[in-house]
Amino acid sequence: LNRIKKEDGKINAFLELNSHALEEARAIDAKKKKGKLYGIVIGVKSNINVKGLTCSCASKTLENYKATYDASVIEKIKAEDGVIIGMLNCDEFAAGVSGENSAFGATENPAVPGHVPGGSSSGSAAAVAAGFCDVALGSDTGGSIRVPASFCGVVGVKPSYGCVSRYGLVDLAMSLDQIGPIAMTVEDAALVLDVIKGKDERDTT
Repeated sequence: LNRIKKEDGKINAFLELNSHALEEARAIDAKKKKGKLYGIVIGVKSNINVKGLTCSCASKTLENYKATYDASVIEKIKAEDGVIIGMLNCDEFAAGVSGENSAFGATENPAVPGHVPGGSSSGSAAAVAAGFCDVALGSDTGGSIRVPASFCGVVGVKPSYGCVSRYGLVDLAMSLDQIGPIAMTVEDAALVLDVIKGKDERDTT
């Protein structure tokens, strides 16, 4: 949290920090049995609902919308003791490939300063590359996880369609979008994907 507060002014990866993150982490520390994601700090693209946090989709239209429920992927992450650290910048409504089209300002590429981080999951890739979180969730329609992961030198996975629930995602294209992880290593990406995957009866397709 201190690193984000000190360094993110130049990168603009986060749109909101979870004010309860430390409290939630301490509660997990106090548990006798820890989940698969214990010790893993996770950032979330701002088009995925996290109860109590702002699901703005990087748009002024939704800048005051506080999510009233958790997306399926967030439910699974919390159940396995991952800590949600905050909501991440992106191209507005996930429509973009450069990370320059957020209503709250462009995201900087921490791996190559002065260059775009790629999009639309720009904040997700930048936050991982900058060491602000261990893993971030993004969404991918036609490259929106894979492009920024490539530009920022991190690992991004677009799962096969239907592998991960889209319930709670404000999608750009329902028939194409998938939620997936961005991480520093293949192992971390695989760990999170293993937690968030699975059939969900709430998916419309």
